[in-house]
Amino acid sequence: MLRFLQILGSFVLLQAVASQQIWDIWQTTWNRNMLFTYFQPTPDPINFVTPGAIGSADIVIDDSSVYQTVYGFGASLTDSSAELLSNLKACHNPGSYWQLMDYLFNATDAANSAGFSYIRVPLGASDFSANTYSYDDISGDTSLNDFNINAAPSDVFSVLQDILSINHMARFHIVPWSPPGWMKSGGTMLGGSLNTQYINTMANYLLKSVQAFSNKGIPIYAISIQNEPEYSDSTYPSCNMPVATEAQIGLALRTLLNNDGFSGVKIIGYDHNWADAANYPVQLMQQAESAFDGVSFHCYQGSVSDQASFTSQYPNKEVYFTECSGALGSDWWSDIKWYMDNLFIGSISYGSSSGLMWNLALDGSGQPLLPGTDSCGGGCRGVVQINNDGTWSVNQEFYSMAQASKAILPRDVGGPWGQRIGVSVGGSLDWALVVGAYKTGRVSSSDWNRYSIVVLNWDDSASTTWNPQPVEATIEFRGMQATYTFPVGVTTLWWYAPN
Repeated sequence: MLRFLQILGSFVLLQAVASQQIWDIWQTTWNRNMLFTYFQPTPDPINFVTPGAIGSADIVIDDSSVYQTVYGFGASLTDSSAELLSNLKACHNPGSYWQLMDYLFNATDAANSAGFSYIRVPLGASDFSANTYSYDDISGDTSLNDFNINAAPSDVFSVLQDILSINHMARFHIVPWSPPGWMKSGGTMLGGSLNTQYINTMANYLLKSVQAFSNKGIPIYAISIQNEPEYSDSTYPSCNMPVATEAQIGLALRTLLNNDGFSGVKIIGYDHNWADAANYPVQLMQQAESAFDGVSFHCYQGSVSDQASFTSQYPNKEVYFTECSGALGSDWWSDIKWYMDNLFIGSISYGSSSGLMWNLALDGSGQPLLPGTDSCGGGCRGVVQINNDGTWSVNQEFYSMAQASKAILPRDVGGPWGQRIGVSVGGSLDWALVVGAYKTGRVSSSDWNRYSIVVLNWDDSASTTWNPQPVEATIEFRGMQATYTFPVGVTTLWWYAPN
């Protein structure tokens, strides 16, 4: 019997060790030799073996520390993005459209695609619309009898339905850039603030928005009360909304949603810059914690570490990162370094459950913009560029998010999303690698979990003399060690191990 147990124990140990092999790698390099390219190590997988000396960098995975679930990466489907995508489909090349949509949204395990799964949608016009409109522009219509979601371009809904046809796991987060103008101090959607007499009307307007999307077959995962509530601009839809106003709308909306069968729709507050993380979102929780599932952040002021000013006070509230825009004319590799460090590894490391850019698609000039707006002074860049001749290309925002997305997508149909786990970097070149680590569970308890890391190697000496250096790193996991040399770029790799 003892001999049998020894043999059985050896078999279990061998099984666990054998499972710890790296077979799958996705990579984007600084010189573009690899662009979200999949490959397998040759001639053999990378094995986890008995530990030896550490590499120049030593990545230590702590899968006993499990943090938030990550629900995906993506961008906003603005009216402009929807128009360009619809034109590609209808006026140019439907095959090319579907090829692009599959490359963006197919979340099937092992597919050659990014699997973007979190889409933000403006309610009414934004600075990327053909004209200014809301879903009810009839002045004084406090009963919202004239509410009509079809005031939005039909392109928006057809593209959303196409996304769902490719990725049924996609989550949709809706948010207004402004209440209808007649509810506001200046009588216009362009800047100003909400008249507080319309707090309950605005809550009902948001409920009707959720209902209307649902009636079009587009289930809503989350809704925010107001995009960038600390900013008002007279050249595009925007609204300054004090904490007390957003709190009251949130409380009213939570009750309305619960009473109308939408108790599962999350209300996400703030939706503005890192810089004020210690104030507005904290005060919002103090005034209306029961209404809000969490808050979301943008990148335009402050730093990613500011997220901790909120999460340290409300560790059980959810955090989402929902907007940052690329700028025309910026450097491809410099952008990727910044995005990974601050957003698609960085913001996740500070607790975010999503990572989003701004426009999903624009043309090469950052158009179409709302006529007369001063938004995007130097030109905003979409995740995708769609040209007038029907051709398209993906930008650095795509490659950054695609690398991160691959690490957290469900392994199984109907399976769980990736969860962030503990990771640290040591060694003489600990500064050279920025690392995020994730565990993805399985539908069957007998199947091994997937463990993924997303690694930015930014050892390029860009500030002095350009000299990109690969970094030989060791990866420590459950008392075993693997070795891999990371080129300058972003690498996503994974292995499997028992739970």
